[in-house]
Amino acid sequence: RVAVVGAGVSGLAAIKCCLDEGLEPVCFEQSQDIGGLWRYTEHIEAGRPSLYPSVISNTSKEMSAFSDFPFPEHFPVFLPNALLLDYLRRYAEHFNLREHIRFGTKVVSIRKHPDFAVTEQWSVVTETGGKQTLHICDAVMVCSGNFSEPSLPLQSFPGIERFRGQYFHSRQYKHPDVFQGKRVLVVGMGNSGVDIAVEASRVAAKVTISTTRGAWLLSRVFEHGYPWDMILNTRFMSLIKTNLPAPLSWWLINYKANRWFNHENYGLQPEKSWLVREPLLNDDLPSYILTGRITIKPGVKEFKDNSVLFHNCPEEEPIDIVVFCTGYIVSFPFLEESEVRVENKHASLYKYVFPTHLQKPTLAVLGLIRPFGAIMPVAEMQARWVTRVFKGLCQLPPQSVMEKEVNEKKKNQLQWFGLTFDEVLKTEWLVYLDTLASFIGAKPSVLGLLFTDPWLALTIFFGPCSPYQFRLGGPGRWVGARQAILTQWDRVLKPTRTRAPAASSSPFPSLLIVVGFLLLLAAVVFSF
Repeated sequence: RVAVVGAGVSGLAAIKCCLDEGLEPVCFEQSQDIGGLWRYTEHIEAGRPSLYPSVISNTSKEMSAFSDFPFPEHFPVFLPNALLLDYLRRYAEHFNLREHIRFGTKVVSIRKHPDFAVTEQWSVVTETGGKQTLHICDAVMVCSGNFSEPSLPLQSFPGIERFRGQYFHSRQYKHPDVFQGKRVLVVGMGNSGVDIAVEASRVAAKVTISTTRGAWLLSRVFEHGYPWDMILNTRFMSLIKTNLPAPLSWWLINYKANRWFNHENYGLQPEKSWLVREPLLNDDLPSYILTGRITIKPGVKEFKDNSVLFHNCPEEEPIDIVVFCTGYIVSFPFLEESEVRVENKHASLYKYVFPTHLQKPTLAVLGLIRPFGAIMPVAEMQARWVTRVFKGLCQLPPQSVMEKEVNEKKKNQLQWFGLTFDEVLKTEWLVYLDTLASFIGAKPSVLGLLFTDPWLALTIFFGPCSPYQFRLGGPGRWVGARQAILTQWDRVLKPTRTRAPAASSSPFPSLLIVVGFLLLLAAVVFSF
């Protein structure tokens, strides 16, 4: 019996994977519906993520799908939050997941059972309608997300206590009306910060973004009009990024990011451009900077009564409202600190999933990761791995080995991604998926396919690494995986090609078939 905490993206994947492995999941969801982050509510609910109604997914539908459940072909390529929630509801209905969810049930505490050394069980206390209930479970999957507790480090902003204007964390933002005719300062340059700045600039008198480090900016509409992640997140591109010498890799990233526009000219160039930072996704920011709607400034030095002073800028900037887009705190209020250690806002977990100090791996955390790609396939792959670990079909390394890797990962992330609020959670999307897939025997063999199904091999190596690749073989094999891969571009073009007659849907020139075959032969020899 497996307790699943939360019925968002990770929780639904956890329930489904438990059922696939013959386990008995019981999911506790404190709200009255599924969806987690993607279920919009007008009012902010304690302990739940909060999003604004205009949120659109940053990853395309083909790259965001659960690996055995493609999005409907008529859905747009990038999804408004309401349609993404609709997809999650379809998923839950298709696999009969709702019957395993207890809504309106809050998890109060999760503790080791008194006989844990023998039974390896957990005592889970929940509360429904003011009444507490004890559940004894054999394993726990924590799927509560990390967008519920805002990080608002006011102590890092001198003078904020005397600022007479209004300020709030981005979690409280819903509609741009609050900015009408105001001078707005957005502190922080994550995806939410840029989104809010763009929306505010349509009604505000002036909008300024303050960023200490800058950022690379990508558009959802990438080369030749195709979705960015279907062009960048390929096995071929991953092979290049992970095998090129560091200076050459950094140059390639600079080149790719600056092909849209020169970041330095727009005040966005990362402070240390050789550090690879998570790119932001926004289609409007460059034009809004170009038309004067938004101004980019350095980090905040000090707040005054009705203004702000920036580093390296002698003049004060008058402001009325400050929006702090400063991220979130990782916390598990229902767990004892000894179970999942959180240090410097980060949980020390092997492969971002398992605590390293437990005698038996019967507690796992899902979705606590920031991949350079869609989170849904990652959470699903974590769930597939975790459930097989619970069953004893996959083994974890010794504790010392896991702890060493966790510590090394932290050091490497600081060097590779730079120091940010959530640097330790960031990872290379495809490399991580392949690693977990290899644990359960679901990583596709490009070399093997080259001899048995060469067209499919070329497609999965040079084309998008869509999640269906991880259902071609191994446990959980899906008979529709091959067809889903070969028709992925049809589903991308279906909602956009609404006037033009049908034509070839492949974005790759036919010459690539010949050249690609030769390159693939060389690639598999040296990398597989």
